[in-house]
Amino acid sequence: MTIAHLRTYTINKGMLDAWLELFPTLVPLMTDAGIKVEGTWVNEERSQFIWIRSYGDSVDNIAKAEAAFYGGDWWLANVDHVRSHLAHREIVQIESA
Repeated sequence: MTIAHLRTYTINKGMLDAWLELFPTLVPLMTDAGIKVEGTWVNEERSQFIWIRSYGDSVDNIAKAEAAFYGGDWWLANVDHVRSHLAHREIVQIESA
């Protein structure tokens, strides 16, 4: 079993290209924290960024990995810039069947 989040981010108008340039910067930071980016997509209207990030085989890993990521120096210094791209976030916890 794999525990994951299906995340849908509505991107502020005109900021998708900037988000697509920024996001790869976040991936190694998430990897170091124990979060694996499984895949990313953009909707047809180019207004949403959809992605899946996984945490291994236990719900307990979510809090540990997120604490490591959100507590990291880079994130703390750049959180406002990162979130300035986002109009709305929807997060659904999922698990493999």
